[in-house]
Amino acid sequence: MRTGRIQYRLQDLKEFLSDDPEAGIGFYGGEPLMAMEDVMRIMDEVPAKYFHLQTNGLLLPYLPTEYLKRFTTILISVDGGEEITDYYRGKGVYRSVIRALKDIRKRGYRGDVVARMVVSSHSDVYRDVSYLLSLRNPGFDHVHWQLDVFWSTEGTWDDVDFERWLEEYNRGVTRLVEDWVEGIGRGRVAGIAPFQGVTYTLLTHHPTDLRCGAGRDAFAIHPDGTIMACPISPELPFNLLGKMEGRHSREFVKRVELDEPCRSCDMLWVCGGRCLFVNKIKPWGEKAFRQVCGTVRHLVRTLEGYLPDIRHQIERGTVKLEDFHYPRVNNGVEVIP
Repeated sequence: MRTGRIQYRLQDLKEFLSDDPEAGIGFYGGEPLMAMEDVMRIMDEVPAKYFHLQTNGLLLPYLPTEYLKRFTTILISVDGGEEITDYYRGKGVYRSVIRALKDIRKRGYRGDVVARMVVSSHSDVYRDVSYLLSLRNPGFDHVHWQLDVFWSTEGTWDDVDFERWLEEYNRGVTRLVEDWVEGIGRGRVAGIAPFQGVTYTLLTHHPTDLRCGAGRDAFAIHPDGTIMACPISPELPFNLLGKMEGRHSREFVKRVELDEPCRSCDMLWVCGGRCLFVNKIKPWGEKAFRQVCGTVRHLVRTLEGYLPDIRHQIERGTVKLEDFHYPRVNNGVEVIP
């Protein structure tokens, strides 16, 4: 749910979720901890099986420990090491994030901490993901990245050869997969969320739906009580599903369908559609949309090439199939970059 100061009755939220015994609540922003009192009040008054938090991390030290420990997953925005994180987010942000990570671990948080990255024009996906995975005491349990190819501010890509950047990105993904599979041979499935989620689908042959669940079985609730398929761009007609008051979540399940070209794509069963907003809007046009889809195709094909090795390690007992099952509940990790 998006957070500003809430304007709806919590009773309406309780009734909306009452038909789903597995309901989880994720706090999303902006920065949800700017409305910390509302976050805590919802956690106190609304029964949910899971709570998740997406945050820049700067206010985490001020979140009372009793609430901190109730989160199943905390996703913290960080883009790699100090130089690249501060380049994108401002001087001192990286160190603040690491201080916050140390603080929550010191206070006994044992849930899943995800480094939620943006990979943009100055990123090196191999360098930046490898760095975050290398951190220890404290470290992140999982790393996930989103490609900043449709969300950029003006000028971000002006001096970048986009096609060459995509080629370099794909090479970086290949190197990450190689390292990841090598680690599997030593009994460690590193927490690279896109690799785990896609590999589990490939191993089990269970087709996936849109992995973030937007407009399928996950909904964004605006502070005024408007229900949206996706928290991005609340003003867009496809995204507005109605008001929460007097409604139940089951009424909105699978209300929004993907458009082409995703619906006819041979990769849909393993990709799920990547991003509902981008599928609907295609803000960079059809050509760029297909180019970015090419990165998903590259990721899937690269992992497919290592499936025999991964299956062999599962059969040997080096790792288990369930080691690849991530996320097991919708925790805000989109899986597909």
